[in-house]
Formats: sequence, structure tokens, C-alpha cells
Amino acid sequence: METTRTCPKCGKTYTARPAISRFDNHQEICPLCGTREALDIAGVSEAEKAEIIAAIADYENKNKR
Repeated sequence: METTRTCPKCGKTYTARPAISRFDNHQEICPLCGTREALDIAGVSEAEKAEIIAAIADYENKNKR
């Protein structure tokens, strides 16, 4: 059985394994917010972040069970 969680950062529900926030190393957030935090810390531009997030979403949509 999958657990449904609500991300405290974006408010969306998700069932995937949570990411741990890089800002406090404690709070569980959704995988996309975890990816955004990682890209922010790496200094990735907003345009590149948008492309990466879109590619992840496209991949997830194509591979839904």
C-alpha cells in the first residue's frame, strides 16, 4: 500500500519516497521540491531548472503504472 503525503513546500500530494530538505536536513518534502532545492544549491539557472523539471515530469507521466 502506498502512503500519500502532502508536501509542506508546494502543497501537492505525492506517493513517491520523500526527499529530505537540504535546508534543515530533517523535513520530508516531495521529490520535485527536493530536486528544485538541489538545483538551487548547485546554482542552476531558472531556465535550466524549468527544462529539468519538465523532463522529469514528462518521464514520470510516460512511466506511470
